[in-house]
Amino acid sequence: MQNMTGLFTSESVSHGHPDKICDQISDAILDACLSTDPESRVAVEVAIKGNLLCILGELTTHAQIDADAIAREVLRDIGHADGRWGLDADRIRIIQELSTQSPEIGARVDAEDIGAGDQGLMFGYACRETPALMPLPITLSHALMGRHWEYRQTPEGQLLGPDAKAQVTVHYANGQPAGIAAVVLSSQHSADIELDKLRALLKEEIIRPVLGEDLRHDTILHLNPAGTFVSGGPVADVGLTGRKIIVDTYGGMARHGGGAFSGKDATKVDRSAAYAARQLARDVVARGWAGACEVRVAYAIGEARPVAVDFETFGTGHGMPPSKRYAEMGFDVADALRPAAIINRLQLRTPIFRQTAALGHFGRPGLPWEAKLNLAPEATRIAEPAVC
Repeated sequence: MQNMTGLFTSESVSHGHPDKICDQISDAILDACLSTDPESRVAVEVAIKGNLLCILGELTTHAQIDADAIAREVLRDIGHADGRWGLDADRIRIIQELSTQSPEIGARVDAEDIGAGDQGLMFGYACRETPALMPLPITLSHALMGRHWEYRQTPEGQLLGPDAKAQVTVHYANGQPAGIAAVVLSSQHSADIELDKLRALLKEEIIRPVLGEDLRHDTILHLNPAGTFVSGGPVADVGLTGRKIIVDTYGGMARHGGGAFSGKDATKVDRSAAYAARQLARDVVARGWAGACEVRVAYAIGEARPVAVDFETFGTGHGMPPSKRYAEMGFDVADALRPAAIINRLQLRTPIFRQTAALGHFGRPGLPWEAKLNLAPEATRIAEPAVC
């Protein structure tokens, strides 16, 4: 991976992509529960097609929420307030099927030292390709979709619709980015703009502000390559929570355990442990111990400590392995990866999750797993939160 020579591609999708609509609604429901009841346990999936939206899952919470109202507000925020882009938040039909969590799982999650809510494997990754210690292809793809969102908030940007995708191909030489080979950008748009003018707008208002001088004369641009894209979003395609797991993480540059994030509270280790693994990988790279690092973690359902933790530095390590470095500093990595320790260290009982549901979960300033790791041994054994 780190000695790669050739092309590598990652993609991102907009807030208005059907799957991302569902992710945002799922995490908005989670945040609403946590705002009132920090001990809430939530596993909510959303599906959308046309004017039908389904909210499915399990809630164990003292919070009184209006899931329908939350979903409609998310749709309005995305741009579906008046039906112009095919959906009207006030007219969409919503079906709910929500129940409480399985008592067998709940009993172990309610234990004094919280057990993992499921078995599974999680990965965290960091590298030196960008200041955020993220791979360049996914970073640029997210930046393009971020610019698309910003431009759509301007009067001129009203010609662009909510649904869009970006894809960036980077040329690597000896493991290092050596140029942008190609960009694919497709955006939903008004029928009032001609295709040639749309393509010029996408180049000048979306791509150039993001890539700047990195947009070379030989960079190939594919702008709405399929042609017009007037009908988009859930009108044209089905959306489902958890279908953009590679977009959400490292754009394919690192491995993925298969577990999605959105709509799940932090007792679900496929979310919380992935965040903790990112923090560990980021810490290894930030300390100069390696040029790239992948952290691998695995859990048994109901057990607090992971059954396996490992570090891979792809031949870029300097000195002793990270696991030995942490041990010599008195930092118990496995203990720090207990769900209760992760929840406390990363403040995962607070309503911070909707912001992660579009444009990626990693490499973004202000998120607790992007902060420096406190290596004081007592940091892994701070007071556990009270459990209702």
